[in-house]
Amino acid sequence: MANSHVNTLNPGDPFRDWLVEEVVANRIRDKKCCVNVFKYNSSHTVCRYQFKGEHFSVMAKFFAEPTGKLKAYNPYKGMMNEYRNLKKAASIINVAKPLAVRKDFNCVLVTEHIPGKSLGWYLKREEDLYGRLSAVAHMLRNLHDNTKSSYDKENEFRNFHDVLDHLKLDYGTRETFNKLLGEWWYSSLLDREHGCMVHRDVTPSNYIFCKEKPYAIDFESSWFEAHPVRDLGVLTAELKNEFELHKGGGWKAEPYIGNLLWEYSRGEKDFYSITRILPFFMSIGLLRSARLHQGDYRDYLINEARECLGAIYRGN
Repeated sequence: MANSHVNTLNPGDPFRDWLVEEVVANRIRDKKCCVNVFKYNSSHTVCRYQFKGEHFSVMAKFFAEPTGKLKAYNPYKGMMNEYRNLKKAASIINVAKPLAVRKDFNCVLVTEHIPGKSLGWYLKREEDLYGRLSAVAHMLRNLHDNTKSSYDKENEFRNFHDVLDHLKLDYGTRETFNKLLGEWWYSSLLDREHGCMVHRDVTPSNYIFCKEKPYAIDFESSWFEAHPVRDLGVLTAELKNEFELHKGGGWKAEPYIGNLLWEYSRGEKDFYSITRILPFFMSIGLLRSARLHQGDYRDYLINEARECLGAIYRGN
């Protein structure tokens, strides 16, 4: 995420004083320090607050300041939802730990700042990508295995239809998707005894490597009672998308995808089961990306998503 310096807060600024006196009180020495503010590109106002002379920063996300298309939602509910999700995940995996919430500062959530490079950085350069993906795979497996719950299969399909609604497809294309989704619904492939917590927003920018360890950030859209392969499907779609756009073809992502799935799996039987289910969730991931594009590339992603769902007929 690109960021730029936008302000410097001095003692007497109410938000700065709250951060210094209540949120990070025991983590900094100079209580009179100024605070540099760096703004990030995001779906909400997101800023890093750097305490001058302290080599310490926190991140703040203001839920009452949406910058994306989605404006009509409850910011307090969103703030508390992500706070609870982060608390839950933090007991299992490395995350940007939540430090504080405050409604009267535009529904702000303050978390640790994780310094380091994102999975997206390694993906763009194809630098130690097998190792980085393996680390993320192990982290996701840990999260899924330690948050077992009931499973809401209906919600997976409801969400798929919501994504399709958002794309406003022509009648014929939508009917094709509806038919394929029906085949998946009536097959037993997505049936399972347990669901789990999923990160859900598994874009490469949401995994930061700090001292060689992966940290997950942004749990606003995290789900419970979900299918664990959802996270793998969205991440593999992101990999395919990156290679198609910038590296000469989506097919070039396949060795990395295979590695990710193998590292996540508990042996050959598990790997085979995951690869049969993956196309359903990879299709969702590709359609999510299609919402961000126009023209030929949007059409390409929609067609690839349809091809993925067609795996139901190929016994894959």
